[in-house]
Amino acid sequence: MRVLITGGNGFLGRHLVASLLERGASVQVLALPNEDTTGLADRDVAVFRGDILRPDTLTAPTAGVDCVFHLAAMLGIWASLEDYSAVNVQGTANVCRATLRADVGRMIHVSSAMVYDMAGLQPATEDDRLSPLSEPYSLSKAHGDLLVQRLIREQELPAVIIRPGTLIGPGDVLNFGRMASRVRAGKGIIIGNGNNAIPLFSIEDMVQGLILAMESDRAVGESFNIGHDEPLTQAQYLALIADEMNVRPPWVRVPYAPLYAAAYLAERVAKASGNRMSPFLTRHGVKLYGADNRMSIDKARRELGYAPRVSVRDAVIAACGCCDLSEAAALSATIATADATAGETTIRW
Repeated sequence: MRVLITGGNGFLGRHLVASLLERGASVQVLALPNEDTTGLADRDVAVFRGDILRPDTLTAPTAGVDCVFHLAAMLGIWASLEDYSAVNVQGTANVCRATLRADVGRMIHVSSAMVYDMAGLQPATEDDRLSPLSEPYSLSKAHGDLLVQRLIREQELPAVIIRPGTLIGPGDVLNFGRMASRVRAGKGIIIGNGNNAIPLFSIEDMVQGLILAMESDRAVGESFNIGHDEPLTQAQYLALIADEMNVRPPWVRVPYAPLYAAAYLAERVAKASGNRMSPFLTRHGVKLYGADNRMSIDKARRELGYAPRVSVRDAVIAACGCCDLSEAAALSATIATADATAGETTIRW
């Protein structure tokens, strides 16, 4: 089995690479021209330099492969919808077309649970209409998801769409690392009453879902939610991080609606600046941590044989034990000061 991973040098990509190598797969990764791939140097991984925004750089890496895992995406920074769409929609289209041209047997597209209005659906299922929040990340991921669906119908793209919750595990400095930094600094807050579910699940279970999507005869043409159906609440999550770091858990509570309104105003100010400044708060973050976000994984259980193996509590504890908070703080500073172009090498993959 010969496999290509776009975004293979990122948080999820590195874990997927390790799992595929253990299974004896021949693994190659598409990396940006200036991307640091030192972490892949000691592994038997072929690195192709290119960019999903440049279709001509996708021909060589897709040639002769059996499966393409499309993980590359823009996330974690404040940028315009146009910038996000360039990567998450047009970049996805480029990967899909390269897959078709190379006659690859299967493509696994990583979408997002944020394509759903999970707060309005209890729980969200694959049959629900995509109803993303009107912000760049969620909208662009939904448009990319719909694009893959259309190519499956119209051009017989042999794709599987995976819609994961929020990944957590060792090496995550983007989501968990920034939250842990705030908790340790005493800057964490509880949004609302704190009893809402956060769609966290372990990186190990995400990799399990991806491997099953690659191997299952029933998967092609289908969409699957991958996550955990026994989530932690917001208050439990923050208290667990604090306990692992031996600090006081967040105790300040802020009502959801006013905080969401403040995030909307902060985004408007950032947009008015031509996106040169980042909002101090986003609706995406308020919704992710403050709304009751639940999704069903029944279809993945039934058709893929997927079952979470790591409790969310254990995933948080593992992340706490391996988290480099100085790296998380540095990344937050980079994200806060970089525009979409300057920051793309850091955060796109």
